[in-house]
Amino acid sequence: MEQVVVNKQKKDLLRGEYSAEEAKEIISNFITQKINFHNMRNYSSQIRYERPDENSLIRIEELKESRKSLMELINTAKEEGRTLKIDSTITIELI
Repeated sequence: MEQVVVNKQKKDLLRGEYSAEEAKEIISNFITQKINFHNMRNYSSQIRYERPDENSLIRIEELKESRKSLMELINTAKEEGRTLKIDSTITIELI
């Protein structure tokens, strides 16, 4: 039997309505994990190659800006007593 490999997959990671507190926890944890990943990648580059990982440093700043912007929206929702709809899809492709 021949094995078929799918070259591209798309999966829903988040889909639903959340309270401001739930959204804050979900978004904060996700972005913190991504920042930690890039911090470790940068640290590894500094140890192994004696230079920073410039891509990771740029990505860390982008993620911090995203977190700030998203937290402002979540705080607005909390102040107004509103819920937030979050949809997040990941696409992975063999290249």
